[in-house]
Amino acid sequence: MSQAAMKGGDVPRYTAGERANHWTVAILFILLTASGLAFFHPSFYFLAWLLGGGPWARILHPFLGVLMFLFFLFMMIRYWDENKIQPYDREWGKRLADVINNRDHNLPEIGKYNLGQKQLFWVQVVTMFLLLISGIVLWRPYFAGFFPIWVVRLGAVVHAVAAFVLILGIIVHVYAAFWVKGSLRAMTRGTVSHAWARHHHPLWYRKVTGGAK
Repeated sequence: MSQAAMKGGDVPRYTAGERANHWTVAILFILLTASGLAFFHPSFYFLAWLLGGGPWARILHPFLGVLMFLFFLFMMIRYWDENKIQPYDREWGKRLADVINNRDHNLPEIGKYNLGQKQLFWVQVVTMFLLLISGIVLWRPYFAGFFPIWVVRLGAVVHAVAAFVLILGIIVHVYAAFWVKGSLRAMTRGTVSHAWARHHHPLWYRKVTGGAK
């Protein structure tokens, strides 16, 4: 941890590259969700205009999907080890009532991410791979013709279910970012306060500060 950051009263949490990667995935996710909903039901067709209308949305959707997966792949590799669930995470998860009521003195100390964040990470990993694989099966005119019709139909179901689960997970993610005061700053400025880090992620805080009090 840099002395400049210590003197400035901030704890570095994400680099500029990590933040750029995150927001790139976020923007692609919004465009893909909008166009996917436009394909899913006529009530959402107006959302296709975010990609230039129906024909352009149909063309761009799979290419943007592959691009999102590639950017997410960097995030997955970068955060894989930090999201492995530890015994203290399971104990933390058993005390959700204390988490919700801010009784932090009853909680075990945790690392950079809490159990909910780690579970969301693994949901993202699974659904991203399912979306990629099923999307390839559905991708006309390039790949769909290589698969029997029942595989294409199954791919459509898997794609829709995986997208639904991922959308719900991201909604929870966004809500939590606003609910836990000071969290959003980590992905906009790249830093958090010492008080925030000590309060929410004490094990990680001690690691990045070398045990500073």
